[in-house]
Amino acid sequence: MIIKESVCREAPFDTEAEAVKTREQCDYSKITYEMARSGNTHRPVRVYADGIYDLFHQGHARQLMQAKNVFPNVYLIVGVCNDSLTHSKKGRTVMTETERYEALRHCRYVDEIIRDAPWEVDETYIEKHKIDFIAHDDLPYGTADCNDIYAKWKAKGMFVPTERTDGVSTSDIVARIVRDYDIYVRRNLARGYSAKDLNISYLSEKKIRLQNKMHELKDKSKKVFGTIGERRVDLITKWEDKSREFIENFLLLFGRERLSHMWNESKGKILNALSPPSSPTRDGSPSSSSNSLNGDDYDDAMSSPPRKAPRYDSPSPPESSHNNHYDDYSDEDDK
Repeated sequence: MIIKESVCREAPFDTEAEAVKTREQCDYSKITYEMARSGNTHRPVRVYADGIYDLFHQGHARQLMQAKNVFPNVYLIVGVCNDSLTHSKKGRTVMTETERYEALRHCRYVDEIIRDAPWEVDETYIEKHKIDFIAHDDLPYGTADCNDIYAKWKAKGMFVPTERTDGVSTSDIVARIVRDYDIYVRRNLARGYSAKDLNISYLSEKKIRLQNKMHELKDKSKKVFGTIGERRVDLITKWEDKSREFIENFLLLFGRERLSHMWNESKGKILNALSPPSSPTRDGSPSSSSNSLNGDDYDDAMSSPPRKAPRYDSPSPPESSHNNHYDDYSDEDDK
């Protein structure tokens, strides 16, 4: 069984010794599409893919994977345009040319990197790097001079199409960053970047930092209220369980008959306290039966308390000739 050696190093640049040696040892004889497709070749098929590869993402990686697997035995060469050419043709990039080169070098599908790749390849470039086929998506790629820069290679049978990945592109990623600009500025300020690093004014920096503090307080408040809500439900549940347990234990301890007996005893004591036994009678006094109250009289007596007697009785005025004359006092004397 043959064990394939894993690749644990970055892809070389075209000017490095390893790439130069591989190119010099290549017998650059013509390989047709049918030969490459069948795998009936005496050497690896050298396939070339080019691009900008800014913000290297899964769409780029998937395109290179397709190019690597377009034939059974492929040596994949990737050309990357430099900053000067890219900015003049397509606009400013997020990553520098060095960053883009390094991103491609560490993609596992890539065997060799060509820096400062041209916008359009010609016969000289093809022969110099001993390229057998060019891989790119099949849509026409026009310039000011022509409608499709790959048309010539398609006509020669040296073009192999790859598929674009829908829903992802460098332009889409940049659009997301622009759309959520404030979020990313706040994020980077919170991570220690300065206003100068982010190219914003001093006032904008202070405003954004204040917004960050407000968001932090809001998040903390939500967590606190959420914790209180959870504890409140827990306390109510525990209180209900304890109260139910208390009532059940109370009923088990006394029982229904025991509670009725206790109530009857208490009621009897209350009635005895309200109607004490009568005092013994003396000779000549009315009989106790006459002094006792029947049931109706007892209810009346209990329902209406006796009238309150005055503390002292004023003596009756003596009869005299002046009984028709009294000192008259009005409330005005109290003023």
